[in-house]
Order: sequence, then C-alpha cells, then structure tokens
Amino acid sequence: MKHLLTGLACLGAALFLATALGEQPIPPRAVMAALLHPSEAPGQHVFIIHTLRLPRALLAALVGAALGVGGTITQAVMRNPLAEPGLLGINGGAALAALAIMLWLPGTSARLVPAAALLGALAAATAIYALSWRGGIGPQRVILIGLGCGALMGAVTSFLSAFGEVTAVQRAMLWLSGSFTGSGWRAVLGMALTLVPLLALTWILARVLDLLAMDEAVARGLGLRVQAARAAMVAIGALLCGASVAAAGPVGFIGLMAPHLARRITGPTHAALIPAAALAGALLLLLADVAGQNVIAPNAIPAGIMAALMGAPFFAWLMWKGRHDG
Repeated sequence: MKHLLTGLACLGAALFLATALGEQPIPPRAVMAALLHPSEAPGQHVFIIHTLRLPRALLAALVGAALGVGGTITQAVMRNPLAEPGLLGINGGAALAALAIMLWLPGTSARLVPAAALLGALAAATAIYALSWRGGIGPQRVILIGLGCGALMGAVTSFLSAFGEVTAVQRAMLWLSGSFTGSGWRAVLGMALTLVPLLALTWILARVLDLLAMDEAVARGLGLRVQAARAAMVAIGALLCGASVAAAGPVGFIGLMAPHLARRITGPTHAALIPAAALAGALLLLLADVAGQNVIAPNAIPAGIMAALMGAPFFAWLMWKGRHDG
C-alpha cells in the first residue's frame, strides 16, 4: 500500500507539472486557481489547462497505464523479460487498420479509428496465434511469428503512406510517431472506458499470469489449462494495445520498461505487479510527453519518439545486465 500511495503521489505531481509547463508556462498558484476555482481564474489560463493540457496529460497517463499492463501480460505469457506488446505484431495490426481508415475515410476517422485499431489488434493476435499453432503454441514460436507479421504489417503501412493523399499522410505520420496533439475529453473518456474494465479483469486473473510465467509443465500440474489461458491473456493484451494505438498511435518501449520498474518494487506476484506496472507506465509516458513538449520549445517532439529515446538505453542495459548475470 505504501508503494501504491507513493506512485499515485508521483503521478499526481507529474499531472500537475504537465498542466503548468508548455509553450506558455503557468505559475503553480495560477494552475491551482484554474483547477479549483475556474470561474474566478483568468479565462486564458482556464482554457489552456482545461481544454488543452489536462485532457492531453490524462490521456497520456491512461495510454501509458494500458501499455504497462499490456507489457506485463506479454512478459508473463511469453515468459520473456524482454518481451513487449510491439514484439508480437499486435501494435502493427492496430496501426495498419487505423491508418487505413485515416487515409481512405478521412471524414469519419474520428469515429472509426478506435474501432479499427481494436479490430486490427485482435485480427493480428488471432492471425499470429493461428500461425503459431502446432497442437499448442510455444512462447518462442509466437515471438518469431509475431516479429515476422509485425515486419510485414510495417511494410504495408509504409506502402499505404507512400500512395496516400498528402495532407492525410502528414496527419497520419504525426499519429504514427506517437503523438497526443489535439487530444480532447472525448478521447480521455473512450480510453478510460476501455482501460478500467480490462485493467480490473487483468487484476482478477493475476493468479493465471503467475502460473503462465512458470514452466508450462508446472502450470499444467497446478490445474491450469495453459493454451486456453494463454489465448485469453493474449486477447486482453491485444485489446489494451489496440486501445492505446487508437488513442495515440504506436508507442514503443513503455510496455518493456514499466513492468521491469514495477517488478523491482513489488516483486513478481502479479496481484501487486499489475497496478504498479499501470502506474509506472502512466508516469513514464506522461513524463515523456512533458519532456517532448518542453525540451526544444516552442517545437515539440512526439511522445512516442521521447519514449524510444528513453527505452533504447533501457533495453541496452537489460541486454548488458542479462549477459553480465549469465
């Protein structure tokens, strides 16, 4: 409980920082006034905080939480500490489906992109699972087929971008870099309505993840129907990834970093690890977005790029640590 409260306090501080910093910095007292007494605060501050910065910050936190939990599921199901949602090709399927809607039906993209991303993620997960099936599926086979399918979907995404209408492609390129530009309250509500039940379901199934992370023979010996459980958890992870891609485009490395950071605090038991990974993912992506908006202001770096700049050294450190420990 102490660690959870500390994480919530850090997330609250990061949210406050996100509302105060930007192209036009707002003093802390003015931020508090706009949040607590908007009718008495300057209209410009209220507009900037309530319309521009607060929904963007909340959406970044929700997407980060989804990626953190998705990464936790992936690492347990694959029994691989270097696994993350993008490794299975699920992000690629969601991105491809959403991009197709953006380029082919630009007038309806706001309504159809979330649904397309979720369906694309589920379709990619189903295809990878089917291709991996040989009387059951093994984690290593899923990873290899996921990498191949992800590369194929990335190539198709690039092909569509090369032949799309210029204006639509420019918007899509910003989205593909992992950006929260233009985020509004509708996107926050949609992401929250998707994340909360999936997060609750994942936490309820924490014991299943504990067993899946063990050797398969041990999990079977303890009564787990491994293949059915693995398929169910992959589906939940696909929905989390699809929702995050729909909200902000494909964002890498958060699903890798968040579970590792959370595991160092809570240990491997998933009942404690899942909420900790959600908090860690929310904090990481929110800080990445804040840094991206301010490091070279007034220009902005998309959150997805900032996450990659943080995640690549982290991945290299994990590889070095694994070799050193081995």
